[in-house]
Amino acid sequence: MSIFTIRSLRPGDAAPLLAFEQANRAWFERHIDRRADDFYSLDGIHAHVAQFLDEHAQGRMHPCIIADEHGQLIGRANLKDIDQQQGVAEVGYRIGELQAGKGLATAALRHLIDLAQNEWQLASLCAYAIDGNAASIRVLERCGFVQGMAVPDIAIVEGKVVDGHAYALQLRSAGVDSAR
Repeated sequence: MSIFTIRSLRPGDAAPLLAFEQANRAWFERHIDRRADDFYSLDGIHAHVAQFLDEHAQGRMHPCIIADEHGQLIGRANLKDIDQQQGVAEVGYRIGELQAGKGLATAALRHLIDLAQNEWQLASLCAYAIDGNAASIRVLERCGFVQGMAVPDIAIVEGKVVDGHAYALQLRSAGVDSAR
């Protein structure tokens, strides 16, 4: 695996984030819901970054970016829908096509688990995966997530409605070691 850094999203990340999303658009759309076309513009990405930073300031999200040793954006990872009263959040990650299969998604998810435990003091995490997305399911299971209930019509991928499953991780009781 190459050298990389995972850090919180910053306002200055908009232009590199747009380049990353544009370069990987077709790759992502083969695996997850497609984004609206206006997202793929400087105004669209600035609005996206501003929304994520606002949600972070309000304690509802922790958006992160993943950069390689040259500072090139190669992935994203987010804690979202943080509910501190309930002690839960949802995880999500997007890894660029050229970085897929190199362990980066697992490292990103372990980073989110560490944030959830140590910065946010959460008790559990949830995730959703489309049935048939074997790579994402492997990452979730490798990090201790357990498959839960089926979620019909979870997304539209390449014009087809697809089903998925919810996954859950109990943080404290799971004995998850984020340094694995």
